[in-house]
Amino acid sequence: MRLTLDGDWNATVTGDPLRSTPRFDFPGQCVRIAEYADVEEWQRFLVETFGSQEWLWDAPDELRFDPAGRELVGVGFRLPYESADAEDSARVPATPPVHPGGLRADEARDFRLEVTTELCRAPGDTVLTCLRDLDVLDEPLEARIGIAPDVALLVQHDTVVGWSLTDPVRYLTTAFAAPDPTPPAPATRRLFTACMDMITTPLLDAVKSRNPAALAKLRELDHSLRSQHEDRHRADALLALLGDLVEDYADRPTEQKP
Repeated sequence: MRLTLDGDWNATVTGDPLRSTPRFDFPGQCVRIAEYADVEEWQRFLVETFGSQEWLWDAPDELRFDPAGRELVGVGFRLPYESADAEDSARVPATPPVHPGGLRADEARDFRLEVTTELCRAPGDTVLTCLRDLDVLDEPLEARIGIAPDVALLVQHDTVVGWSLTDPVRYLTTAFAAPDPTPPAPATRRLFTACMDMITTPLLDAVKSRNPAALAKLRELDHSLRSQHEDRHRADALLALLGDLVEDYADRPTEQKP
């Protein structure tokens, strides 16, 4: 299959998906798939590869390719700011199934991959699906290309129209750190869904408006994250973003600081 990205930029699906474990940087709201472990390694990685990348104030999604073989070697996807309502999220098709595969660029030149605009959440946040726009849901998907464990590109009319992350709570982390390899605790899964509610509309709008009921939920969630004794790496990743919301809108009491 030959895919189109950025209008006239094309890549061919290969049989070799990325083997790196996805990293869901929750405070950064970004999913990364690559071997770099810090900012310095990431910057060297960008210099040594080609494709779509962040540049100054422009922040598109990242697909990076090795110049020698033109194979996909790294990914960086940003979650959309807008969350689709439950009715639209329920329209995300269950088919076709994911077919593992990598990408090979048709030519070694840079392009720009627009970020997606709509976040569709499956029940229990078992899958996060990020779409170019909701018009994608009006027609069937042509393919799901599994470019890495639990990460797939969504294809419609030979064009990449979005991406998905299955079991996102498993990959929670901060910045470039590796996620905890042990399975998430059930309490973490519940807290993850509560955090996703908190950082998306309409609850986030209510927090920013300092609605008393919304702020009470925010403080309660903050306390639950700080009180959880198991699965601390994931809980801390959630807290890194929720704690900022508390400081900005809910005036967190000093005694709740770790």
